[in-house]
Amino acid sequence: MKPTVISQDTPWSEIHTLLLPAYAETWLMVAIVMLFVVTLGGVVGVVLFNASARGLFPHAALYRVLNWVVNMGRSLPFLVLMAAIIPFTFWLTGTTIGIPAAVVPMIAAGVPFFGRLVENALRELPAEVTAVGVVCGGSRWQIIRSAQLSEALPALVAAVTLNLVSMIEYSAIAGTIGAGGIGYLAVVYGYQRFDNHIMIATIIALIATIQLIQFFGDRLVNKLRHTQGIAS
Repeated sequence: MKPTVISQDTPWSEIHTLLLPAYAETWLMVAIVMLFVVTLGGVVGVVLFNASARGLFPHAALYRVLNWVVNMGRSLPFLVLMAAIIPFTFWLTGTTIGIPAAVVPMIAAGVPFFGRLVENALRELPAEVTAVGVVCGGSRWQIIRSAQLSEALPALVAAVTLNLVSMIEYSAIAGTIGAGGIGYLAVVYGYQRFDNHIMIATIIALIATIQLIQFFGDRLVNKLRHTQGIAS
């Protein structure tokens, strides 16, 4: 005789009492992570590009080492990475559950990913962008800020949009370690308790969030490209 699975779906009228706090936790995680990812990953991407043969300060050894580190960081699936650095996460945060424990592997996964996106965005620029800055006598920082990053702004916004979507996906995976957020809600209520209403609500919330982020990100990218086209 097969065991009968008894589930108790949360009434639709009460879904918001669970979904809204979880949604807020997801955005808290993602906001913290994106602050580090955009800052650190941006630096990594800029150094990667400018240490290459086309950059301001070509350095083959530095490029090879940094390129290897970035490739290593992007090689592991997030769930594997999250499990692999648990000892480091515990040493750093003193816990292996909750938002602090989720933020560490999310940053570790996001920085190399965003760094590569930034490098690729800068590689798409014509070589003349950097050359003009050098001819005009600008410092390295002035050329990077006013020439490279400014000209690559639409591609960088697209990179931030893509990374933001990825971090929301990672936050859902982090729910498996009790990190909170929508992922945790889906696992504990939707999966373990067979609450179909919660599962449906979390799926709709995630899909709607990703669609809105991508929509507004694409709109901003198109607007920036249009502005650059007029300016040129």
